[in-house]
Amino acid sequence: MAIIKFQGKPLNTCGELPAVGTQAPAFSLASRELVDVTLATYAGKRKVLNIVPSLDTPTCAASTRKFNQKAGHLDNTVVLVISADLPFAQNRFCETEDLKNVIPLSTFRSSFANDYGVNIVDTFLAGLTARAIVVIDENDQVIYTQLVAEVADEPDYESALAVL
Repeated sequence: MAIIKFQGKPLNTCGELPAVGTQAPAFSLASRELVDVTLATYAGKRKVLNIVPSLDTPTCAASTRKFNQKAGHLDNTVVLVISADLPFAQNRFCETEDLKNVIPLSTFRSSFANDYGVNIVDTFLAGLTARAIVVIDENDQVIYTQLVAEVADEPDYESALAVL
């Protein structure tokens, strides 16, 4: 269990992020078309998992926009924005913002939040994901992680992208 904060108050997650150097846990997430996509869908590509509580918050929206901007310049890399939002809301957000370089995926119908240790288990945020970054190489090895200590803070974009 990891402890993070929201507005200075402690929150608990269900576990820990996968360790650097380990095989990334398999996942199945819902796409904006309600099709299940898996880690294998992106085989042979580097994957940046931008895990956010909800695209309907200022910090989550900002991190999605920043990764969208930076992702257009990354070779053989996909940026997956993963949230508890329904695929309909994710699609609407990306269309409204004209975000074409990130792929929104929903934890709807998925054990992803528990498998990656980011499920918030207490307070009024229970059931949402903690803010985190997981970078996975072409061989599905975890090469970088960051669990953002304060949910309202943005992740360290430069450190996450530097491993690519």
